[in-house]
Amino acid sequence: MPETTPKHSAAHSPSNSLFANLRADLMRALPFSRMALAHVDEFIAGARQAYFAPGEVLLEPGTGPVTHLYLVRHGSVTGKRAIADAQAALEYVPGDLFPVGAVLAQRAANARYVANEDTFCLLLAADAVQALAARSAPFAEFLNHRIEQILDASRRVLQANYTSQTLAEQSLEAGLGTLARKTPLSCTALTPLATALTEMQQRHVGSVVVVDAAGAPCGILTRHDIVGRVTLPQLPLSTAIGEVMSAPIHTLSTEHTLQDAALLMSRHGVRHVPVTAQGRLINIVSERDLFALQRLSLKQLSTQLRSAPDIAALKLLAAQIRRFARGLLGQGVHARQLTELISHLNDVLTHRLVQLVGSRRGLDLTQACWLAFGSEGRGEQTIATDQDNGLLFLSKDAGRDRPAWLAFGREVNDALDACGYPLCKGNVMASNPACCLTPDEWQHSFGHWIANGSPQDLLNASIYFDLRALSGNPALVQPLRDMITREAARVPRFLKQMADNCLTRRAALNWRGAIDTQELDGRDMFDLKLQGTAIFVDSARLYALAHGVPALATRARLEAVAPLLGVPPQEGQSWVSAFEFLQMLRLQLQLGPVQAAGAAAASISPQAQGNPNLIDMGTLNDIDRSMLKEACKVARRLQQRLELDYQR
Repeated sequence: MPETTPKHSAAHSPSNSLFANLRADLMRALPFSRMALAHVDEFIAGARQAYFAPGEVLLEPGTGPVTHLYLVRHGSVTGKRAIADAQAALEYVPGDLFPVGAVLAQRAANARYVANEDTFCLLLAADAVQALAARSAPFAEFLNHRIEQILDASRRVLQANYTSQTLAEQSLEAGLGTLARKTPLSCTALTPLATALTEMQQRHVGSVVVVDAAGAPCGILTRHDIVGRVTLPQLPLSTAIGEVMSAPIHTLSTEHTLQDAALLMSRHGVRHVPVTAQGRLINIVSERDLFALQRLSLKQLSTQLRSAPDIAALKLLAAQIRRFARGLLGQGVHARQLTELISHLNDVLTHRLVQLVGSRRGLDLTQACWLAFGSEGRGEQTIATDQDNGLLFLSKDAGRDRPAWLAFGREVNDALDACGYPLCKGNVMASNPACCLTPDEWQHSFGHWIANGSPQDLLNASIYFDLRALSGNPALVQPLRDMITREAARVPRFLKQMADNCLTRRAALNWRGAIDTQELDGRDMFDLKLQGTAIFVDSARLYALAHGVPALATRARLEAVAPLLGVPPQEGQSWVSAFEFLQMLRLQLQLGPVQAAGAAAASISPQAQGNPNLIDMGTLNDIDRSMLKEACKVARRLQQRLELDYQR
C-alpha cells in the first residue's frame, strides 16, 4: 500500500505569507543553520505542509516505500517499532526530520509514526531530498551523520560561550602535521660537538636532533644538556655528539596531535619532541610552540605538582587544575582529551602525595603500588570526582605489615580530601583493609567476585576491574590485569549477570520517546551520570571483558569491541559520540556557568547540590537538548544489543 496524503487535511505548499516565517524557523536548527540560504529556500519551496490530528498515523511499515521526508514544524510525533514495546518509542519534536533512513534507502518505514497532538509537518519528496543533498553538502552530511553533526554544533556553541576564558587559540586536537614546517637542525652521531654547537648558535635554536642513515631520529642534544654533559665534564669539542646525546629519544609522527605532544612532554619532562613522517625527521615541536599563548601550560603545571614541597602547595595547585580545565574547555577540546588531561594532572598530584607521605613514613614504595579504580582507573575523571583507590603491598606477613600501609593510606586519603577530592562514600580507599591487600589477596578477591556474582560482587567488579597502577611499583599490577582479562571471559554466567546488572537502569526515554526527567524543586532534572554515561561505561566494560580487550578507557573499549561485534562503523561511532557528548555536558556543568553574555548556563537546583551530575533541562540550548535526546536513543540501542546478546 503506497504512502498517502493525510485524509483529514489537505497537503499544500507553504503560502507566501508563511515563507519568511518558515525560513526563520528552519535557520535556527540543524542542518539548515549550516546550509546556504538558497538551499534552505529550495527545501521550503519544494515542501508541502500537512496537518495531522492527535492519534493520526503518519506512516507505518505496511504503507510501502516512504516517498517523503517529514520535518516536524509544530506539535510532536512518536515512532514505535513495536506497538507494545514502550522501550522502542522515539519522539520527534519541532525541527526533527524522519524517517531519514527509509527515505535514503527508498524502503518502507520500520516504525509506526503517530501524531501526539495537533501537528504540522513539512513533507519533501524523496527525489527532491536526493537532489538537494547533491547540491548541499551540509544537508547531505547531516542526513548521513546526524549525531556527529549535532555533536559538532554543540561543541561550537560551547566553545563560543567560553571564548573569554580560552587559554590558547590553537586547539590541542590539531594534528602535528598541521604545524608550520621548520627544518629541524640535525646531524649524524659522528658529528663533532664543535660543528653541532656552532650550527645551534648560528640558527638560534635550542636543540639538535641526531639522525641515522635513514633520517630517523636516534638522539637529541639540547641547550639545557650542554652544561651538565659538555661544559662541566670539560669534554673536548672534537667529541662526537653521539657520546653525549640523550637516547633513546621520544618522537611522534604527523598523525599524532598537539595533545599527544603535550602529554609526552609532561610525562617525560622533555621540552622538544621531534616529528616524523614515515620514520624520517621532518619537524620538531617545542613547549613554546604548544603553549606560547597560554598563561598556564600543562608542562608548567605538572612540573609544579611534581616539585610541590608539601600538602599546602598541592592544595593550591589542585585549584589550578580546575582553572586549566576551564581554559581547555574554552579551546573546544573534546571530552576524551579533556578528561584524559584532568586524570593525568590528578595522577601527578596523587603521585607526589604518595611520595611525600611515603618518604616521611620511611616506606619503601618499590614494595607497593598505589592503585586507581573507577573513572580514575579509566582516565575519565571529571571535575567533581571522589576517591576510588587502593594499595597493593608485598609482604611475607600481611598481618604484621598491613597496619603500617593502612596508616599510610589514611594519610594520603585525608590529604587528597584536603585537596578537593572527597573521601569515597563507599569506602573504596586505601585506608580500608579490604582495599589494602597483597597480590594473592587481591587475586583471591577478584576470583571470588567472578565465581559468585552476587549483587555486591557485581558492584565491586564494576569499580575495581577498571584497575590501573598510579604510583609505586607498576610491575606489581600487570598480573592482576591479566587475571581479570583471562578469568572473566571464562565464566559466561558472570558475564550474563553483568549484562543483567547493566540493564537494571534503562535509557531515559519515556513511553512517548521523549527524555525522561525527574522533577526536583519544580524543575525537570536529568542525571548525566546515572541516566547517561554509566550506560556506556558499563556496557563497554562488559563487552571488553567478554572479548578479552585489555583497554580501560570507555572510548577505547567501544572502538575495540564494535568490529568484534560486527557493528557497522557508523553505529560504533554513534556510541562514542553520544558518550563523549554526555561527558562534555558533565564537565560544562561541573566547571560552572558560562559567563559569556547571552550564554545559556547549566545550573544545579538548590535541592540537588549533593549531585554534581544533575542538570536542569531548562538551561540547555536547543542544540544540546536535541543531542541529549539523540544520546539517550543511542544508549537505548546499545542496551537492546545487550539484551539480544545476553538475555535471549
